[in-house]
Amino acid sequence: MPVCNRDFLYSVFSHLHGPSLPRPCVESYTTYVRLLITADIHYNHPRSRKLADALIDEMNQAGGEGVLVVGDTGVGDGDAIEQALVRFTVPGPRLFVAGNHELWTNGPDSYRLYREELPRRVRAAGWHWLEDEPFVGEGFAIVGSVGWYDYTLAEPALGIPERFYAAKVSPGAAERLSEFRSLLADDGDLSAEAREVVARWNDGRFVKLHREDQAFLEELLDRLKGQLDALRHVPRVIAAIHHLPFAELLPPRHSAQWDFAKAYLGSRRIGELLLRYPNVQQIYCGHSHFAAEATIGHIRAINIGSGYRVKRYEVLELGD
Repeated sequence: MPVCNRDFLYSVFSHLHGPSLPRPCVESYTTYVRLLITADIHYNHPRSRKLADALIDEMNQAGGEGVLVVGDTGVGDGDAIEQALVRFTVPGPRLFVAGNHELWTNGPDSYRLYREELPRRVRAAGWHWLEDEPFVGEGFAIVGSVGWYDYTLAEPALGIPERFYAAKVSPGAAERLSEFRSLLADDGDLSAEAREVVARWNDGRFVKLHREDQAFLEELLDRLKGQLDALRHVPRVIAAIHHLPFAELLPPRHSAQWDFAKAYLGSRRIGELLLRYPNVQQIYCGHSHFAAEATIGHIRAINIGSGYRVKRYEVLELGD
């Protein structure tokens, strides 16, 4: 059984984030942990739920000694997140990272949902909110973040100016939606091909951060850096980041509508930060619904590849 010692690292984390935050929970295991890792359960989605149930049933029978979900368990509104989490019966640590869909709400404030409500709900369900409290075992640690995007993974061939990515609509969609036509007021930088792209990223409708995407990402990176700095002494660190940290994990070129979405799949800055820490050995992410693996520098990066039509999980052996 794990032993929780919240004094460890507390001075570092209270300095970084304020003394009102929970102390990091460090859980020690005398034997190895067989961790089952999945993402993109999308339990609120009718097409996805049946497959999610089958996946969770399979994971419950897979002989795991811990489970990690790397975002998009469900939308923030309602109780789909709790409905999914309660179905897991895998013993050991249960680690949770939010995705962009957890920030979706019909209410006014996704930021408050992310910083206050979701951590409380996840902990009440008996899970470990990894984004505030890294999980530290014998010789290893796991850090987590929703990550975010800053359009550095946008497809250059589309030739779409940044103002459209910030508004979460393509030029073709802006022409069709009256509330976005101001984006076309000065259209000298638009090609005919860019005008033909008709797409919209739904974070623009359901995520209300009250700050620019780059500012939110900066805040997340600062918090992640604080975790990693505090764990420099740990031999092996695994990062669970919902959004993609490397371009090498992107899906291949597709239609222009699909390629428009690449701007929202992650940020190069996430990977740049993680590469600065030699003890970060593996990264697990999701979000794109495209399974991929790549080795970048000293890091093995794995996109789990779950989506609405296909559910997958990975197995990671940790400890002795």
